[in-house]
Order: sequence, then structure tokens, then C-alpha cells
Amino acid sequence: MLLSTPGLVLHTTPYAETSVVVKVFTRLLGVQSYLVKGVRGRGGRMKQNLFEPLRSLDMVVYDSHHGELNYIRELTPRHPDQSSDAVGNALRFFMTEVLYKSLHDDDPLPELWDYVESLQTMGQEQPAMARRDVPISFLLTVARHLGIEPLDNHSPHMLYFDLQEGSFVSAASETTLPLELSSALHEYLQLALHTLPAPFTPSQSLRSRSDLINALIAYYQLHLSGFRNFHSHEILHTILN
Repeated sequence: MLLSTPGLVLHTTPYAETSVVVKVFTRLLGVQSYLVKGVRGRGGRMKQNLFEPLRSLDMVVYDSHHGELNYIRELTPRHPDQSSDAVGNALRFFMTEVLYKSLHDDDPLPELWDYVESLQTMGQEQPAMARRDVPISFLLTVARHLGIEPLDNHSPHMLYFDLQEGSFVSAASETTLPLELSSALHEYLQLALHTLPAPFTPSQSLRSRSDLINALIAYYQLHLSGFRNFHSHEILHTILN
């Protein structure tokens, strides 16, 4: 059966001599894998640069419903070539890795897809300072769509965020964040009521941001099976700082 759906590229794996298997987060079918022939050979109908991380595509695909590799019949990019500035590239690789390691089945998540697609217009015209809060807002927004959002029960008596419990608790332990990071997380959770990163205010220090990103990655690792060996945030810290 032929079906039209937009999709976001998550990962490509070489296959045979000239082909690739592309994992795509589609709006209608969830995460799917497609065999694309001839991409790495001369004269291929589909060019390899169409499958860069988080590339947004309009696709016509074969959908067999049998759990086997399907094929892409047609595709066109939804946006012009992606930004080549260092900050934009680092953010794109970070967001792609978060999605690739968070989404493991074919359940459609159209609202999450729409949110990620909305970030595609975030270009070089935004200064680096304005984009430093994007990784935190992205992690919190994705967590909300996946049903693992931290509970914001922060109060004068619940000051420490417990990574294992997913909520604020009254006393520090080996699984809680330090007081400063717990307070920063509370602030971001309040701001995360907005779906786009623009309303976030840079009130946290650069070190606090980096530490909070690291803490949220640890939180994902505790609450999502398969979320392991995460690396893109290391490059992101270097670029944004």
C-alpha cells in the first residue's frame, strides 16, 4: 500500500554496496526503517544529502504492515538545505540522538512530530546565546510527550529533585540533584509549559545549563530502556560554551 507522510531522518546505515537503511520518525506511522537503493552510487535517483540527521522530508512510502523493510517511492525536502553553522549543527545532532535513542516502536506521536518539525525553522539568524536553552527545553518537551516528564511538585518543603523518583523530595540523597540544580530544573519546568524554546530566559549560568543537561540525560537513562552511550551533548557543551 502506498502512503504519503512527512518524516524526520534519525539514522542511516550502509547496506550492500550502494544502498542505505534509513530510520525515519514519520508523522503517521511512527518510527520506520526504509531500504533506499543506489544512494551511495553514481547516478542514484535519491541523493545521500537528503538523509542528513533530522532532515525533514515529504515522502510517499510502501507500507506493508508486516514488520519488514519497506521502500520510499518518492521524497522531497520540506525545507531548504540545513544550516551549516556550528551551533545549528550541534543542536541538530543532539536532538537527533535524543529521538533516535528514545523512540523504539511504530506508535505514531504526531504532536511530538509537529513540535520537532517546528524547530526546523530555527536558523543562523538566532544568536548562539538565544539557543543555549534549547537543549533543556527540548529534553523536557520530549519527556512530556513520552510520558516521563519530571513532576514539578517543588515547594519550600520539597527542594531536591530525585532522578529515580522523578519528583522533588524533602531530603538530599545519592539520587537527588544538588539544591542549585534542583532549583534550576524547577524554573525550566515552569517555563516548559510553552512548547517552543523562545520563551526561555537565560537566567542560569553556562555551567548550570551544562550540568542540568547532563542530569536530564541521566534521568532519561533511568526511565527509558535503551537510552545508553549518549555522546552528542559533549560536543554541544563545547560549542555553546
